[in-house]
Amino acid sequence: MFFGGLAIFLFGIKYMGDGLQKVAGDKLRDILDKFTSNPVMGVIAGVVVTVLLQTSTGTTVLAIGLVNAGFMTLRQSIGVIMGANIGTTITAFIIGLKISDYALPIIAIGTFLIFFLKNKKANNIGQVFFGFGALFYGLNLMGDGLRPLRELEAFAELTVSMSQNPLLGVLIGTIFTVSVQSSSAAIGLLQQLFAQGAMDLDAALPVLFGDNIGTTITAVLAALGASIAAKRAALTHVIFNVVGTILVLIIIQPYIAMVAYLQQAFSLNPEMTIAVAHGIFNFSNVLIQLPFVAVLALIVTKIIPGKETVIEYKAQHLDPVLISQSSSIALGQAKKETLRMAELSKQGLVEASAFTETKHKRHAELTYQFEDAVNNLDRKITDYLVKISTNSLTSADSRLHSMLMDTVRDIERVGDHMENIVELTEYQITNKVKMSDLAMEDLREMFSLTIDTLNEAIKALEDDDFLAARSVVLKEEQIDKMERQLRKKHIIRLNEGSCDGSAGIVFVDMISNLERIGDHSVNIAEAVLDEE
Repeated sequence: MFFGGLAIFLFGIKYMGDGLQKVAGDKLRDILDKFTSNPVMGVIAGVVVTVLLQTSTGTTVLAIGLVNAGFMTLRQSIGVIMGANIGTTITAFIIGLKISDYALPIIAIGTFLIFFLKNKKANNIGQVFFGFGALFYGLNLMGDGLRPLRELEAFAELTVSMSQNPLLGVLIGTIFTVSVQSSSAAIGLLQQLFAQGAMDLDAALPVLFGDNIGTTITAVLAALGASIAAKRAALTHVIFNVVGTILVLIIIQPYIAMVAYLQQAFSLNPEMTIAVAHGIFNFSNVLIQLPFVAVLALIVTKIIPGKETVIEYKAQHLDPVLISQSSSIALGQAKKETLRMAELSKQGLVEASAFTETKHKRHAELTYQFEDAVNNLDRKITDYLVKISTNSLTSADSRLHSMLMDTVRDIERVGDHMENIVELTEYQITNKVKMSDLAMEDLREMFSLTIDTLNEAIKALEDDDFLAARSVVLKEEQIDKMERQLRKKHIIRLNEGSCDGSAGIVFVDMISNLERIGDHSVNIAEAVLDEE
C-alpha cells in the first residue's frame, strides 16, 4: 500500500507540474530571463517558477540552460536556485492543508475536464486538478501503509537513535530523497510518519534537513557530463543546502523548541507543523546566504575552473532609437546582427558535424543551443527590419532591406537543417544504426565542402565580395554534383551488402540536408551578386 501510494503521489506531482507548465505556456523561461536582474529578483523568479513546475530540480535545470545560453550569469542563477528552495516548500504547505478527504472528487473534476471538454486550455487545467487530486490520494495510501510502523520495535528504536543523533536523521533523509528523486515525496512521507505518531519532532526535523541535501543530488546527476556552467550551478545547489543544514544543526535544540512552540500556539496539525519547519528553514537559509552570492559564485568557479562556451542569444546591434534617427545606420546595424546570426549558424553546423563523427552528447546540446540562438535572432532582426520599412527608404537602402529580409530567412533555414542532422544522428544512436566507414568518409567530405561554402557566403555578405559570391555559386554546383555521386555510391554499397537499409536512410537524409544548406548559402551569395 505504501509503495503504491508513493507511486501515485509521484505521478500526481509530475502530472500536476506538467499541467501547470502547459497552462503557463512559454512564460517560465521568460520569467527567468526578464526577472533576474539582481539576486533578490532571481529568488522571486525561482519561487514562482518552482511553484508552477512543482519541482525545484526542474527550475535548477531551466536556470542552467539559461546560463549556458548567455541569458543569465552564474550569479543570477544562484538567486534562482535559492528561490527554488523556497518554492519547493509550497507542496508541503499544500499537504498541510489536509485536503486529502476531497482527493477523489478533485480527481473526478480533473477527469471531467480532460475527457469531456474539447478545449485545450480546459484539458490542461484538468491535468492540474487530476495531478493535485492524485497527490493527495497517494498521500492517503502512503499514510495507511505506514500506520503499522508505530508497532514495529525496530522502527521505534531507530527514531530514538535519530532523536539522540541528528546526523543519523540527516543521513536517512538524504538517502531516501536520493532514492525517490523527489524532496516533495520525501517530505510528504515524513509528514505522514509524524501524523501517524510513528516519529516525534526531535527525530523528524533532522530527516527534513537531510531531504534538503538529497534533493541536490538530482541536479548533480543532471549536470554530469554537461557543461561547466551546469556543473557550477549544481555545485552551488549542494553547497547552499549543506551550509544551511550545518547552520541549523548547530542550533538544533532551540530550533526544535521553536517549532514545538509554534505547533502549540497556532494549533497546527502534524503535517502543517513539518511544512512550517521546512518553510522557516529554507527561508532563513536564503536570507542568511543571499548577501554572499558573489562569494558562492567565486567558490564554485575556483572548485570547477575552466572557460565556458557561452552562446549569446541576445541581439547586440539592434538599437530601436536608430530607426527614427537614420534608416541607413539602422540597416547597417541590422546587417551586423545578420552576420552574427550567420556566424552562429556556421558554428552550429560545425558542432552538428562533430556530433555525427564523435557521438558526444555535448556537441548535440551546443547545436540545439546555436539553433535556438539563430531562431531568436531571426525574430528580433525581422521585427527590427519591419519597423525600418515604415520609414521612407532610398532605392539603395530599399535593396539592402530586401536582401537582409531574404538572407535572415535563409540563415534560419540553415539552422533547421543542422538540427535535422543532429536528430538523424540521435536516431542512429537510439536504434544502434551503424554506418559503414566508406559512408562516414563520404559524409565527412560533404560536411567539409558545405561548411566551406557557408563560410564563403558569410564572407561575401560581410565584405560585399563579388568574387567570394561567385565562388559560392561554383561550390554549390560541386555540392549538388557530390550529392548525386554519393547517392549512386550508396546504392552500390546497398547492393553489395556493405551498408544496411536503415543506415542508408540516415545517410541519404543527411546528405540531402547538407545539399539544402548549400542552396541557402547560394541564396545568400546571389543576394550579394544582385546588389553588385
